[in-house]
Amino acid sequence: MRQEAVIAPAAGFEPAGPAGASPADAPPADARPARSLSPSRAADFLTCPLLYRFRVIDRLPEPPSAAAARGTLVHAVLERLFDVPAPARSPQTAAGLLEPEWDKLVAAEPELAGLFADDAEREVWLAQALAMLDRYFGLEDPTRLEPAHRELQVEAALPSGLLLRGYIDRLDVSPAGDIRIVDYKTGTAPRADFEARALFQMRFYAVVLWRSRGTIPRLLQLIYLGNGEIVRYAPDEADLAATERKIEALWRAIERARAAGDWRPRPGRFCDWCCHQALCPAFGGSPPPLPAVRPGAALPPDGQDPTGARDREYEL
Repeated sequence: MRQEAVIAPAAGFEPAGPAGASPADAPPADARPARSLSPSRAADFLTCPLLYRFRVIDRLPEPPSAAAARGTLVHAVLERLFDVPAPARSPQTAAGLLEPEWDKLVAAEPELAGLFADDAEREVWLAQALAMLDRYFGLEDPTRLEPAHRELQVEAALPSGLLLRGYIDRLDVSPAGDIRIVDYKTGTAPRADFEARALFQMRFYAVVLWRSRGTIPRLLQLIYLGNGEIVRYAPDEADLAATERKIEALWRAIERARAAGDWRPRPGRFCDWCCHQALCPAFGGSPPPLPAVRPGAALPPDGQDPTGARDREYEL
């Protein structure tokens, strides 16, 4: 159901709690169960099983894209914005963070420096990122917010043993203890018929918090910086239980595909952004041979994006 687009933060969440990013405690990577799923990889399988295979089974590298890099940069600036004292959280402060945060990204991933043909192209790209940040200040007043967590790593095991995990952009906690999950999107708000897909990621995170903390978030909030809209949704226990069943059914479908070696493509509008068309039968290509897997072996953990970006879907 389409939620009303609004331009004011929900009452009761400002101030929210102690500032600063504080990732949840998580077991070492080698101690985690192999059966794990993130919202990005769940979205991959729903979009195209072959894309899931390329990213999880084959682990094919993917070249960086300007859109994804812009999303990473905008997220980084919004995360750092809450490091400064509340009165200093202004559009000017955010603009001043752009270049330093971009330099950090390029230092961590030098291949990002090759995204632009020249300085002029880079300046246009930075101006687009700055416009998104300016749009943010028309949607929220960060001087009235103290997020409880930023870039929060969350994990929870379902009764089946499937591990759900991901990163939440921002978690707000009101003085009364109500939780708001906030996710920044650098695309535009989707049409009503695609909104359920966008909200699935938020419900996924809500299930993780429900299972790990025993608390149902009061509000799920998607902030679309591409066109300046906010989509809000208030889940309830029945809603999260239904989402959990959907996740379990999705995992069973993934395991069936692995057992049968049937990772068929699902052509659609997302093919326009896929970098694996040369290997896709829908475009006349042939996938590489499947890696050998011993009978009964579990799927590998779905891991991080091959591009190095965290578990995000910027343009949904």
